[in-house]
Amino acid sequence: MNAAASSGNAVPVTASGQTLAQKLIARASARERVAVGEIVTCGVDLAMFHDSSGPRRLKPMLEELGAQVWNKDRIVLVMDHYVPERDDDSRRIVRIARDWARDQQLPHVYDSQGICHVVVPQHGHIRPGMLCVGGDSHSPTGGAFGAYMFGVGSTEMLGVVVTGEIWLRVPETIQMWWDGALPAGVTAKDMMLHMIGRFGMNGGRYQAVEFAGPAVKALSMQERMTLSNMSAELGAQAGLIAPDDTTAAFLAEAGAPPVDMAPWFTDEGASFTRHAFDASTLEPQVAAPHSPANAHGVSRFANTPVDVAYIGACTGAKLDDLRAAASVLRGHKVAAGVRLIVAPASVRDQQQAQNEGVLQVLMDAGAELFPTACGACSGYGDPMGDDITVISTTARNFKGRMGSPTAQVYLGSPYTVAAAALRGRVTDPRELLQ
Repeated sequence: MNAAASSGNAVPVTASGQTLAQKLIARASARERVAVGEIVTCGVDLAMFHDSSGPRRLKPMLEELGAQVWNKDRIVLVMDHYVPERDDDSRRIVRIARDWARDQQLPHVYDSQGICHVVVPQHGHIRPGMLCVGGDSHSPTGGAFGAYMFGVGSTEMLGVVVTGEIWLRVPETIQMWWDGALPAGVTAKDMMLHMIGRFGMNGGRYQAVEFAGPAVKALSMQERMTLSNMSAELGAQAGLIAPDDTTAAFLAEAGAPPVDMAPWFTDEGASFTRHAFDASTLEPQVAAPHSPANAHGVSRFANTPVDVAYIGACTGAKLDDLRAAASVLRGHKVAAGVRLIVAPASVRDQQQAQNEGVLQVLMDAGAELFPTACGACSGYGDPMGDDITVISTTARNFKGRMGSPTAQVYLGSPYTVAAAALRGRVTDPRELLQ
């Protein structure tokens, strides 16, 4: 951990206002305000699930109950885990999802368009003020848009799909306040790995984590999505960022209807715990096997040889991520013996990267282009083999998650992964950006 990047002890901030989390939950529960610890029933604005978590589990339960879907327009189904189908099992799972979507006449289905946590926001489904649930642990991504979004299991999702409601306990808020500005070559992924390295994977304790401060406000929407997404690695229920002009611009481009963003912020008089960091002193971070909490400055792992560099997943292959990798690799070739895999997070991001010439830069450097799907992040498609060292832009590096349990997986930002591909060893990307 880069100790210079954080201020030390937590600072409790207490008074009579409401946090962003409280305001969102109060709206969903038709209350003016809620108190931490209260258990409330909330109306759900959006339920998202994918081919792995959705129809194959929900369909038999719905049939057993003889129940109907409460509101088809509030359901989004994404096929991203088992596509493209490679064997009989994956074909069966995807077929169940496609058949159920057709039988239910679901209006919002995205088949092989990319990873759910990227595709759903890109189509304007998640907006400030909403309460959303997702059938995936990285569903807190929606918090980047000022929505309260969290992951649920199949039984909880069944209740939502039938009733349109879910109960929750109003959480405490932990605010991660980032002052200063990120140096060139340092990203939201580095911020996140630093926080996980400091607090551990249970640091959020199922609370609401809010990211704030000048360095957060300066982030692009896609970078904010990385922060909120990986709040799951802190153990948080939700990862929130107050919406602003950056949010509004993204949603307008996505074709979302205008919403009032003014109410969605944490009051100065709210009660929460704040941890402060200085973005200007943060160095690129790398997490060693087999946990994102094994994170330290890249210098700790410098010169570790790598066999595979993987630029993929919802936290590492969005358009901004592909641009970052290309800025390192432009005009160069990956090191001999290193395999560089690029799996863009969505078809839309891949197309834009192609239009900008970013994708060509990566291909010219020697990248193999993989489908826009969860892929190796979930151990599917072309999983990592035995006894190799991988550096990856994914969110997790648990033993066996990307394939063989003997694979040693390091995590880093797209800059850091591209730099490792270029030199064949873990490298501070700032050395290549000067």
